Amino acid sequence: QAQLVESGGGSVQAGGSLRLSCKAPRNIFSVFSPSDMAWYRQPPGKEREMVAIITARHTTNYAESVKGRFTISRDNSRKMAYLQMNGLKPEDTALYYCASGGWGMGSYDYWGQGTQVTVSS
Repeated sequence: QAQLVESGGGSVQAGGSLRLSCKAPRNIFSVFSPSDMAWYRQPPGKEREMVAIITARHTTNYAESVKGRFTISRDNSRKMAYLQMNGLKPEDTALYYCASGGWGMGSYDYWGQGTQVTVSS
């Protein structure tokens, strides 16, 4: 099973910024560009939730809790996706996953292992 690779997580103080990156493996290059990508997160003891989505046409959608603070982007030539996170809050603490191979149905064929983001007050 192909796995995306996330990086860029870490520990920051409230108000800080982080930029997460997601790299697609070679064996899904052919589906990367035409499919939707997303970032999800799973806070400690809670369910996984959608953070941001970017379609193949670069249309974006965000969870209400991150609107105006987070920005999702993608670089199809490099098979990469990014999540710029500004104004981080303690409630943003979670394991962040990227997902690829979405076809507009809300599910994704490929996932990463996750990268931890911890925000202290």
